[in-house]
Amino acid sequence: DKLVSKSAFPESASNGEWARHLYYLARIRAIQLDYSEALRHVQQAIRKAPSAAAAAAGFSQTAHKLMVIVQLLLGEIPDRSTFRVRMLASALQPYFLLTQAVRVGDVKLFAEVLEQHGERFQRDRLYTLILRVRHNVIKTGVRMINLSYSRISLDDVAQKLHLDSAEDAEFIVAKAARDGVVDAVIDRESGFVRSKEVADVYSTNEPQTAFHNRISFCLNIHNSSVKAMRYPPDAHRKGLESAEERREREQMEKELAQEIADDDEDY
Repeated sequence: DKLVSKSAFPESASNGEWARHLYYLARIRAIQLDYSEALRHVQQAIRKAPSAAAAAAGFSQTAHKLMVIVQLLLGEIPDRSTFRVRMLASALQPYFLLTQAVRVGDVKLFAEVLEQHGERFQRDRLYTLILRVRHNVIKTGVRMINLSYSRISLDDVAQKLHLDSAEDAEFIVAKAARDGVVDAVIDRESGFVRSKEVADVYSTNEPQTAFHNRISFCLNIHNSSVKAMRYPPDAHRKGLESAEERREREQMEKELAQEIADDDEDY
């Protein structure tokens, strides 16, 4: 990271060199937990890569693997169309299974995929990042349990999430509630998790507030655009006549009026 911050990548580099540079920047940012920047860099690397399929198939597969993992770490689910590309389908198959485990919050399926394809993940040098995804799998599982049950014991939570004990389940649910992932309370005496009733958001003022904020945002953009408009100085005077032209015009009108008056007298 110090090397990157103290050196400047040459602007004259080819697209291939830029793609590799951005890819390694994405890996650095992912390791540093800066997943948003990592995703931005890896997406730029994919766009910089040669468009011909055969020219950079290996690099495209490697970059897409990293992009999938970073998206999972951000709590996003990669688009299914990514896994259907013919050039990427075979290479991304284990990562597709990981995505399915994260989407449904199945800790057991995640562990099975990790055990089955662990060597491949290590060859791809993404094993350490993939281990971090387990937390997101558990978080998704807790959210689904919270939506499915209004009251459930900590033992059942531990069983559904394939945890070692009810204490682990209590810690995970408490952290999820603190982070705002679930809206629930823990009854430690009874050993239960009670989900709070989900209120109808349309019965509150939240939709009106959100609509008002969007309208205000659009109006602010319009007002800022109007204020930012710039015109050349004295541009409005281009269509106006000068003092000399005005005198000539008035003189011509006076002579024309005099000629008309003389013609009327002769008639």
